[in-house]
Amino acid sequence: MEMNSEKMQNATYDLKFLLNRDYHKKNALEFIGNHYLLNKEERNYLLRTVYSSEKSDGRRSKIVPISKIKGKNLFIDGYNVLITVESICKNENSIMMCEDGVLRDINAVFGKYKCKEKTKIALNSIISLVKIYKPTNVHFFFDSQVSKSGELSKITQQILLAQEVTGSADTASNVDYQLINLSNETDGVVATSDSIIMDKVDYILDIPSFILKIKKKNLSLSKLIK
Repeated sequence: MEMNSEKMQNATYDLKFLLNRDYHKKNALEFIGNHYLLNKEERNYLLRTVYSSEKSDGRRSKIVPISKIKGKNLFIDGYNVLITVESICKNENSIMMCEDGVLRDINAVFGKYKCKEKTKIALNSIISLVKIYKPTNVHFFFDSQVSKSGELSKITQQILLAQEVTGSADTASNVDYQLINLSNETDGVVATSDSIIMDKVDYILDIPSFILKIKKKNLSLSKLIK
């Protein structure tokens, strides 16, 4: 699919126009999608990449350099970050830099997630990266509604221990609530690209963007793993 086609450029422009005039995104996207006869993949691309100027500016202002996590609690939106990093590890072309300043996997479907060959590589890469910048604690949260989240939490906890990183990996029925509340209570940093969370926390870390930069420099992700 060609996301830079004239049709998609026009659809992006028109959707942003409506969003900047406070149209509800779901309704605006349905209107634009029907007008341009967009398929499901094209609509999903617009849903995850295009935002109003106000939303984009507000979220971008909260994105911090990774050095900001030194001495702070780092709260990681488990599936959100893991799925995007896995896609980077697999060189998938579904990774997009979105208007609000973060990388997203536009095809990510969290409810159907399954551990794969790249899961441990991705987790090791995430933990090795943040370890370099010395956060006080690293806390992963995985949605308990997703199958085998408890198993994934145990794997993550084992990697934290192996890498000698202070932290935890837990499941939660409402990950958004946990991340928003804990980060605000402790002045912590949240690693996520979830729009709802980004709007309600003070500091956002985009871990996948740092992982992608490492790959673009032709450095092996395995070299992050200590």
